[in-house]
Amino acid sequence: MLRPEFIRTNLELVRSGLRKRAWKEEAIKVLDEVIRLDDERKNVQTIMDSDLSKVNTLSSQVGSLYKSGKRAEADVIKDQVTSIKTSIKETQEKLHKIVTSLEGHLLTIPNHAHDSVPQGTSEEDNEVYKAWGSDLPTLDKEALAHWDIAEKYNIVDFKLGVKITGAGFPVFRGKGSKLQRALINFFLDEATEAGYEEFVAPLLVNEESARGTGNLPDKEGQMYHCEKDNLYLIPTAELPLTNVHRNVILDEKDFPLKLTGYTPCFRREAGSYGSDVKGLNRVHQFDKIEIVQIEHPERSYNTQVEMLNHVESLLKKLELPYRILRLCGGDLTFASALTYDFEVYAAGQKRWLEVSSVSNFETYQSNRLKLRYKDQQGKKHLAHTLNGSALALARIIAALLENNQTKEGIKIPKVLVPYTGFEWIN
Repeated sequence: MLRPEFIRTNLELVRSGLRKRAWKEEAIKVLDEVIRLDDERKNVQTIMDSDLSKVNTLSSQVGSLYKSGKRAEADVIKDQVTSIKTSIKETQEKLHKIVTSLEGHLLTIPNHAHDSVPQGTSEEDNEVYKAWGSDLPTLDKEALAHWDIAEKYNIVDFKLGVKITGAGFPVFRGKGSKLQRALINFFLDEATEAGYEEFVAPLLVNEESARGTGNLPDKEGQMYHCEKDNLYLIPTAELPLTNVHRNVILDEKDFPLKLTGYTPCFRREAGSYGSDVKGLNRVHQFDKIEIVQIEHPERSYNTQVEMLNHVESLLKKLELPYRILRLCGGDLTFASALTYDFEVYAAGQKRWLEVSSVSNFETYQSNRLKLRYKDQQGKKHLAHTLNGSALALARIIAALLENNQTKEGIKIPKVLVPYTGFEWIN
């Protein structure tokens, strides 16, 4: 959540960022309303502080007058105190309404887009930031898409998933299960070797945690909600991992804080139809390893590049063709200031599949989380938060199956063989 003082100080920057997100000029006027409400809040707060000071001063006078035997004078001042307290109560109610309205407006405003974010309204306007090379794998005419490969070798059962739960809940079995587990362990080992502390986090979070990362009120329609307990199934491990440091004051020397964790992820994916959702392309439950960093504001964008390099190294080791996209304003998530997406090429479908997003949220999440740090002078500041998928398994498996298919079977990448215990799926 953007702070009113940030909006006030960087008004044109925030306006420009909202325009990059394809906001209409009429909608951008909410910034003016935020400033107006913040001014009103300050004025009312000043009045209340003044009245509270008067009450303290007059109350001490009442005590002194009673001790001096000047009861009549004391009673007059006591009546004044009662009147001021009544006024304070009314002021408090007014202040509460202003603050509630102010926070309501702030919750509707996404993060400002970083200067490097390209203008655009949809994914067609995203920029290719980097690609692994010009040559993409080509397969013969008999090559299969991963859903046909899965059925041929009995490693992912989509029909069984429909029977047990519904569409979008695949069942991995046999060597498919072992490949899934191999990828999880490989990604976690790579993350811990890179200095990330591993966490086993809850798969359900409370409303405060979801609000802290910006998933509420933006993505409530995409999350599974357990209404009786008011808990949400996580769409990514970003939620529990980032909330590890909610309401925490760090020391400047603590940076960077690096967290990783494996979790199943749950997404309703409401409104998703067509070929894009076939097989493992878009599912309601999938496994993912997440990396999160809490960083000093001066270093967060260098850290984002470091995280990009980490994800890129994983794809290189898996020998998967990839490209990195810098998302345009219209394709940014609500809380992100700058996001890079990784896509891998799936040769059986002849299409690119998104497998990772690496985002810098600057202070947008930490403001909601009250995640701060003390500098050397003891002054408190908001930290920057970043996160990335390293990696999401469903589409990685889809690409591995399609790109590595041969007449003899599916060739397992060398880096995974120590984890799978086999070189082929056949």
